[in-house]
Amino acid sequence: MAQPRISAYLPPDIDPTKAALAFGRRALPKLNEELQSPELLTQQRALVALCDLVHDPEQVYQAIALGFLDSLKALLVHEDQTVRQKTTEVLSVMALHSIGREGLLRSGVISALAGLLDDPADVCRRNTHQVFDLLARLPEGAAGVLQAGLIPPLVLKLEAELDEIQELILGTLSNCLRVEVSEALAAGAVPVLKEKLSHPSTAIRSKAAWVLLEISSHAEGKIAVFEEEVIPVLLSLLEDTQPEVRVNSTGALMFALVTPQGRSTAMGAEAIPPLLALVAEETSKARLNAIKALTLLAELPEGRQALLEHRDTFQRCLEDPSEAVQRAAEIAITAIDWKP
Repeated sequence: MAQPRISAYLPPDIDPTKAALAFGRRALPKLNEELQSPELLTQQRALVALCDLVHDPEQVYQAIALGFLDSLKALLVHEDQTVRQKTTEVLSVMALHSIGREGLLRSGVISALAGLLDDPADVCRRNTHQVFDLLARLPEGAAGVLQAGLIPPLVLKLEAELDEIQELILGTLSNCLRVEVSEALAAGAVPVLKEKLSHPSTAIRSKAAWVLLEISSHAEGKIAVFEEEVIPVLLSLLEDTQPEVRVNSTGALMFALVTPQGRSTAMGAEAIPPLLALVAEETSKARLNAIKALTLLAELPEGRQALLEHRDTFQRCLEDPSEAVQRAAEIAITAIDWKP
């Protein structure tokens, strides 16, 4: 179903051209004063000017040093939608720079932005989630999202948000769940992600598989993936038309097959043929994960018996340009040749 595109158009009384001309004659301290002005139009124009300025890392550094972040955090709860929109835009642009990300984390902006998850303006929510996504790529940013208790509401938002915001949420979750998964599991993340694996958007399918990969890297996550019957859905994605979906799905499957229950489920779902197809496809980025998944299946007597007939497929991988693929193939052949 088609979704509305998030628009960032300003009201007609906000002229960004005038703001851009004006800020060149202002010092940053003056601009900070205008952000704190009681005049709405002054605040709006100052924010438009600041949006242009913070594309320059040097200006971001100076703005942080002058205390702009305190002013911006105060504006996040402003009753005017345009003020909130431009404030979140400033923060999202600042988060593109390393100096900006460091400043945002020190200022506690994650907790301040949490109140905008239900903002009525799509663009405010989009900007907010973009900040979370960018900050979560840093270990301290991922820890900040976890400490702010944002994982349960982010999982909840996956079920209702616009597609482009869902992509950002999945990006945030993929980095946060690398650290800790218990809150996400308690919030019902696995069944939600299972549903997203069938989403018409390639990006959402791919990122949902990536989040499941991170979940499956934890012991309790492997159990949840098995119990929610995600493995058969991941197997169906091994034949997806989009390479990135196949790569992430194979990675998630590889982690899920570490448990005996996972391997048994995969064998029952006839996992070997689609995995072998990926191994035989020399240009496939999913090749390495597929080899590792099949090595795990070779630990089962029936898996080992089935793979003995395809030993040559792994033998050809010993000449692969990738050393990682070569090593994985050697391990796979050893597992296939093992005799009790």
